[in-house]
Amino acid sequence: MRKIFIACLFLHGCIAHAQSHYPGQHASKFVLEDKLKPAVYSFDLQDVKLLESRFTKNREREVQWLMSIDVNRLLHSFRTSAGVYSGQDGGYMTVKKLAGWESLDCEIRGHTTGHILSGLALLYASTHDEKFKTKADSLVKGLAEVQQALNQDGYLGAFPEELINRNIAGTRVWVPWYTLHKIFSGLIDQYLYCDNKRALEVVTRMGDWAYKKLQPVSAEQRIKMLRVEFGGINESFYNLYAITGKENYKWLGDFFYHNEVLDPLEQGKDNLNAKHANTFIPKILGLVRNYELEGAGNGQGIASFFWKTVVDHHSFCTGSNSDKEHFFKPDSISKHLTGLTGESCNVYNMLKLTRHLFSLNANVQYADYYEKALFNHILGQQDPQTGMIAYFLPMLPGAYKVYSTADSSFWCCVGSGFENQAKYGEAIYYHCNNDLYVNLFIPSELSWKEKGLTLKQETSFPEEGAVRLMVESGDAISIALNIRYPSWADAATMKVNGKKVAVKSKPGGYIVINRKWSKGDVVEINFPMSLRVIPTNDDPNKLAIAYGPIVLAGEMGTDEMISPAPFSDPKKYNDYYSYDYKVPAGISSELKLDKNKLHEYLKPVAGKPLTFKTVKEGITLKPLYNTHRERYVVYWDIR
Repeated sequence: MRKIFIACLFLHGCIAHAQSHYPGQHASKFVLEDKLKPAVYSFDLQDVKLLESRFTKNREREVQWLMSIDVNRLLHSFRTSAGVYSGQDGGYMTVKKLAGWESLDCEIRGHTTGHILSGLALLYASTHDEKFKTKADSLVKGLAEVQQALNQDGYLGAFPEELINRNIAGTRVWVPWYTLHKIFSGLIDQYLYCDNKRALEVVTRMGDWAYKKLQPVSAEQRIKMLRVEFGGINESFYNLYAITGKENYKWLGDFFYHNEVLDPLEQGKDNLNAKHANTFIPKILGLVRNYELEGAGNGQGIASFFWKTVVDHHSFCTGSNSDKEHFFKPDSISKHLTGLTGESCNVYNMLKLTRHLFSLNANVQYADYYEKALFNHILGQQDPQTGMIAYFLPMLPGAYKVYSTADSSFWCCVGSGFENQAKYGEAIYYHCNNDLYVNLFIPSELSWKEKGLTLKQETSFPEEGAVRLMVESGDAISIALNIRYPSWADAATMKVNGKKVAVKSKPGGYIVINRKWSKGDVVEINFPMSLRVIPTNDDPNKLAIAYGPIVLAGEMGTDEMISPAPFSDPKKYNDYYSYDYKVPAGISSELKLDKNKLHEYLKPVAGKPLTFKTVKEGITLKPLYNTHRERYVVYWDIR
C-alpha cells in the first residue's frame, strides 16, 4: 500500500500539532514532534479572547442549545448498544433517545456525541468556563462505562460492531467509520483541551481494537472498504500516533489512504466531478496530517492542488461548494444554482484545510479565502433567533435557509456547527519568531505569552473597514506586525500613534510594520470597501454582488413560506433533500445595471450598514449572513 503523509496544519501554539485546532501549549501531550516545521503557528484558543460582536452572539446561542441537550440522551444509543439501560431511576424508559439522524437504526447513531465532545472542548478552551468541562467529563465517564460493558477489546459505538464487520466483508453499509471518527476526534479533543486522561484511555483502547480488527483485512477487502465514506478517521489515527508514539496507530492512518481518490490528484487531475464532496475533503486532511508528521512525500502538493481546484473551479461566491452534496463539472457554477448547494460540513472541512495550508507557507490567498467562507457562510449558517443550523446555503433564486430543529434533526452539519460556533478565535492571529500576523478583523484580545505582549483589536468590521490595534501590555519589544491587506480592498490608509504612515503594500499581501512596540502604541488602519461583481466562472452575465468581502442578497419576501418553514419538518429526518421551496412565480433574478458602474445602479440605504437598493427595480440588497427567514437572490441575470 502506498503511503503519503498528511499533517494537521498547525497547532494553536508554538509547535505543529496533530489536528488543526489543537493548542500548542499542549505540546507536552505529544510524544512525537512533527518533523515538518511550519512557516507560521496559530495561537492557542485560550490566548485569544473574543470581544463582543456578532461572533460572540453566535457562540452564546450555540451554548444555550448545546448545554440544553441532556447527557443521558447523548449516551442513550451507546447504552442501548451495550445493553446498559440507565435513567434517573435506573429504568430504560426514563431517557428518550435523540431524534433525527440519531434515531435511525443504523451506523450514523452517535456522531452527534462526538461532535459535542469536540464542541465542549473548544468552548472550554475559548472561554475557560468550567461548566463545559463538567458536562464533557460526564459524557466521557458514560462512554467509558459503555466501553467496559461491551467488553469487546475496546470497541465503542452507538451501533453494533457487526456493522463494522459487514463493511469489511464488502456488504453495503452507510458510514460506520465516519461515525467512529467523530467519537475518536471528540475524545482526543477532550484529552488535549480538557486534560481528560480517561478520554485518552478510552480512545487508545478504541485504537487497539481497530488495529486488531483491520490487521487481517486483505488488499481486495480494503479497496472495497474505502469506497464507503470514512470521514477523517485517518486524521484521528495519525493524531493518536503523535500523542502516544504507538506505531500501530500510524499503520491505521496509512490503511485509510484512498489511492482511488488521491492518486489522480497527485498527477494534477481534477477528478472531483460527481464525487461526494464531504467524503472527499477529509481524505485530504488526513493526507496533510501525515505529511506534517513525517515531513516527506507530496502531501502538501496534493493538498494545495486540491484546494486550488475546489476554490477556483468548484466554489460559489460564498466559498461554499457542491450541489446536493456532490462536486460537479469544473467551471459550471451557473448550471448549479439550486436549493441544495453549499453543504455546511464542506465549508467546515475546507476551513480546516485552509488553516493547514496557510500554516505551511503563510500565503495570503488562504487567509482571503478563510475570511470569505467564514463571513459569508459560517457566520450566517445559524438562525439568530433560535441558534438552529442550516444544512445547505441555497443559491436557487427565491429559496431561503432551512434550519434544523432543537430536538429532531442532528444532521452532520448540526454536528460540525457545534464546533464552528465554538472556535471563532482560531484563525485571527498567527506568529513565528518575531512576526505577528493579523489575518481576520474580529474584535478580540490576544495574549502572546512568550513575548509578554497583549494586543487588543477593536473594529466594527465588516460594517466599516476601520481596524484599531492597541498594545495593552508588555515590555518594549521589537516585532514585525503583519496586517493582511485584503485582495478586495481599495487604497488603505494607516496611522501609527496618530501619525499618517504611507502604505506601500498592495492588496492581496501584508502591510508590515517593523518597530519596537510599547504599551499604549496604537495602529489605525482603514480598508475602504466598494461594490463589486463576482461573475459565475462560466457566464459573465450571471453574477453575485458584493461590498468588500461581503456577499449581498436581494430581499424577496416571505410569500408562500408555510410552517414549518423556515425549519425542517420535525417528522422527517432528511427533508433537506426533497425540500420544496415553493418559489413564487413572480420572483425574478433579472437586474438592469451596468456591472462597471454599480454605484450608479445601487444606492446605500441610510442608517443601514451594508444595505443597498437598486435604482430601477427597488430591490433591497443586504449581507447574505444577515438574511434569515425570508427568500433571497444571490446570483443575478444582468440585462
